[in-house]
Amino acid sequence: MKPIIEYQDYRKYMRDFYEERKRCSVFSWREFSRLAGFSSPNYIKLVCEGRSRLSKKGVEGVADAMGLEGADRDYFRVMEHFGDARNDVKKMQAFNEMQKIAKENRLRVVDAEAFKYFESWVNPVLRELAPIMPGAKPLELARQCYPVVSAAEVRQSLDFMVHADFLRKVGEDTYEQTEKVVTGSSEAIPLALRSMNRQMSKFATSAIDNVPPEKRHIAGVTLGLSESTYKWLVQKLEVLRHQVVAIAAKEKEYDKVYRLNLQLFPLTKGKEA
Repeated sequence: MKPIIEYQDYRKYMRDFYEERKRCSVFSWREFSRLAGFSSPNYIKLVCEGRSRLSKKGVEGVADAMGLEGADRDYFRVMEHFGDARNDVKKMQAFNEMQKIAKENRLRVVDAEAFKYFESWVNPVLRELAPIMPGAKPLELARQCYPVVSAAEVRQSLDFMVHADFLRKVGEDTYEQTEKVVTGSSEAIPLALRSMNRQMSKFATSAIDNVPPEKRHIAGVTLGLSESTYKWLVQKLEVLRHQVVAIAAKEKEYDKVYRLNLQLFPLTKGKEA
């Protein structure tokens, strides 16, 4: 079984623990629940299926049943907070705490670098901007951004991306992109992407007033859609997004960094409401 630090979903960790114990010995959901202190023989199974959740006392009981101690136990507690958090702010706090526990114990959270990359709009902008401004100091790069950021933020972002191998330093204040794809598969990545999309949506609103019309394109249409047409349109937008990425990948002498937002969201409630 993988180390607990490689998980972000506490339910998946519990399922894997159960499967591992069952593979090696006679073990049942009833026994798992009993060891965790639950009177219901199927309670742990319901939790793993997402049909129930653990109380604070339940978290400790399950940790006891799985023999978790020290940093592993602390990580499991916070992982439960992450999984059952009711909003993105609390989820972000929990994930940051998971990373803190890992760092203090010299461990590495899977996809933590991708999470940090997507958490701030500054990183993807500088990943595109820095290579076309060789020799530029952080302050020069900062002044090229919309909105303007501090030189300290730029330096911090560049250092992070070099460390994470998203950028390669090839000279004094000179960078080039690596071939490393910025992606992740953990449960935490969608959280960071939602944060990124919120930031970029605000910038799009600001651009309406602060960027001349001839230098930006913002348009929209209001329309009625069935569920099937909505899904078809989402697929088409995904195809378009991939086509745009492919075109941009061939661009060798670009001089400006753009953001393309593809947004399709409801303005009314459906029949299911």
